[in-house]
This record gives sequence, C-alpha cells and structure tokens, in this order.
Amino acid sequence: MSTHSIPSLQSPRKPRQFFHGKLNLEQQKKRAKELLKQIHHIDPEGIERFRQHPRSLQLLSHSAGDIQLTHCQLVIARENGFDSWPEMKKHIDHLSVIARLTKDRFEHEAEQIALDQPDTLHIRCGSDIKHGLELAGFNGQFLEFSDPFCQGPIQDLPDDEMIELRSAFIAQAYQLDLNDAKARGRKAYQQLARCFSADVPWRHIVFWFEHDSYDQLILAYLLTRFYRFYLQCQGAFPFSLQMICVDQVLGVPDFIGLGQLSPELLVYLWQNNREDVSKAQLQSGEQVWLALCDGSSEALQQLAFSQDLPVPVMARALQRHLQEQPDSESGLTLTEKLTLDILHEHNDKTLTAGKLFGYLMREKEPLPWLGDLMYWYVLRTMAERDQPLIRIDADPELKGEWPLYPVSLVSV
Repeated sequence: MSTHSIPSLQSPRKPRQFFHGKLNLEQQKKRAKELLKQIHHIDPEGIERFRQHPRSLQLLSHSAGDIQLTHCQLVIARENGFDSWPEMKKHIDHLSVIARLTKDRFEHEAEQIALDQPDTLHIRCGSDIKHGLELAGFNGQFLEFSDPFCQGPIQDLPDDEMIELRSAFIAQAYQLDLNDAKARGRKAYQQLARCFSADVPWRHIVFWFEHDSYDQLILAYLLTRFYRFYLQCQGAFPFSLQMICVDQVLGVPDFIGLGQLSPELLVYLWQNNREDVSKAQLQSGEQVWLALCDGSSEALQQLAFSQDLPVPVMARALQRHLQEQPDSESGLTLTEKLTLDILHEHNDKTLTAGKLFGYLMREKEPLPWLGDLMYWYVLRTMAERDQPLIRIDADPELKGEWPLYPVSLVSV
C-alpha cells in the first residue's frame, strides 16, 4: 500500500470548540429551550441539528409544532455524547460530587478520600495535566516524558545514544540551545530509567495518554521499555502498571486532549477509564516501536490498518503519522497540504503563523497532534525548500515572536 492511497481522515464538519468538559445543567436546559424556539420558527440550523441524530429525525416528519422540549433535550444530550438526557444529567451530578470531594481534599487533605497514594507515578507526554491532577487531589509524583517521536529521526538505541540523536534534532528543529536540549533529554530519560531499577520507588505507575500520533508514538516507546523490563522481571513487575488512554470523553464533543479537561474530568477518567496494561499491549507497543524505527513503512502500514491492535486508538494515530510522509504524487505531507489550503482560502487576508496554526487546529487537522513549535518547524521547512512553498516575513523588531510573522503563498 503506497502512502498516497491511505484513506483520508476527515477534517471536522465545523470548527472545534475547546471545552473543558464541566457541563452545567442549567446551561444545557437553556440550550434545549433555544433549540425548541429554532424548531418552532423553522430555523434551518435547528432542523439540521435534528438531522444529525437519527433518533430525533423522525420527529421532523410531523409538524414543527409537535416538537416538545423533551425532544430538544435529547438532541442536546446526543450533541454532548450521551444517549439520553437522564444519562447526561446523571453524569453532571457525578461531576458535582467529584467537585465537592475535590474541594474537601484540597481544603482538608482528607486521607480517607484520597485518589492515589504517594508511591504512585503518573507518566504523561507533557505537563498539561500536572496542575489539574494537583488541584483534583492526586498525591502521587509526576513524570513528563515528551520526546516528540512523531518528528525527526528515531532508532532503537540505548538511552545515551538516543539522547544524542534526539537532542540534536530537537535543538535544530525547534531552535533551542543544544546543551539545554541535551539536559532536558537526560532528565527525562534518567527519570524514566528509575522505573527499571532494582530499588524502584513506586508501587503504582499510570500512563495518561490520548489518541493522536504525538501521544501514541511516545506510548509505543514506553510500552517497549516496560515490556523489556517485564521480560527481565520474568513476567512479574514490582509495581502495578495501568493506563488511561482515551479518544473521547463524555460531555466533550470536540475532545482534543487531556490537557483541555477540568480537574473533575481527570478524576472521572481515573474512576472510569483506568485499566491494567496487558502483556499483549506491551508486546504490541514494541512491535509498533520497531516498525517506526524501521526504514521501510510497510510494517507500519500493516499495523496502522490492523483491526485488532491491543491499544485500539493507536491504529488511527499511525494512519495519521503515515500521512506525514511526503505524498508520492505531490511530494507534500498532509500538514503541508492543509496549510496551503488555508492560505488559498484566505488569500485576501494577511495571515500570521499563529493564525495559521489556529485555523489548522480548529478547522482542518483531522487528528490534532502538533504543538506550536512543531508547527513552526513545518512552516520553516516549507519556506526553506529548494522551491519554497510559502514565504515567511520575519520581522527583526518582533525579536523572535514567530507567531506574529506574516505567512503568504509563493507566487508562481
């Protein structure tokens, strides 16, 4: 299967809303009443919202005057990811209980309602949920392991060699000091290595990951490391290993990542989405990692379209990762294509790099995975080709504030 024949992941039907997930029942009641008014006034937008939900569509075969508030409440609930209004209300009530308990933990340090233990290690590919976990009352330690394997060269190497390889790329790609990049790399890899030491200080280790290629490639690496340690331990970890790995969250229609969620939603995931990591998942992680390190994409393509990966969300992430290989016909990656699309659509406007990134994340990217510095690297690559695709007007007075740099198409 060639890269250009990979089925296209779809852009969102409408711009994404980055919601924290903490639903308010009174607000949802208000939305249902507003929808009812739209339907009674035969408003096309309201009718289209009914059409998006087959269970409600049949109601439109009758007079709009027959539509009642309960019907609109069903649509609102389904827009939020629930099967029914009572199910959504139950979820909101649950979050309210979590909020009260979180307040008690924060104000009174109540041990009897502790979520985790001090000997728990939470591993995440960024620092975006660290403060939320603290606010929610988690007591464990936090490890950020955020080597962006979705960009740059990767090989299956010992830590010291991996740090050298990755730091050189990260410093060049993201315009960072090389010594600083190496120091950050050493810190992350050394902290991770403590999990595999004879005197590992943690009794519980939990991965927190979502479904995009940035997260899933890092997860594949972590599963590989833990699988190899599992073999050294002859199939018996000295700790419990669990994982929260989600591609959707109730009440969050446009779920992008864990970092957008409120502390209450992090507790909800802890209570409802935390599972033991299986041996099959460990083995599969190594299989994916080795395929990523392989110079050929054939093995990775087979995994990307597998119907039974033990971490189901990883397949779609791999499909998206494959679309960052240059297309065999145009020579462009999907991100480059989407960037050019945005510039063509807004050719009558001045777009800065920051605005481009916003349009990409909200309206174009089918499976958001890029951080801002990662996107800046993509833009520079597009501008520095032998035949540049775009022009970046870097203003010296802006002192490196690249999000403010105007970006335009190169005239042919």
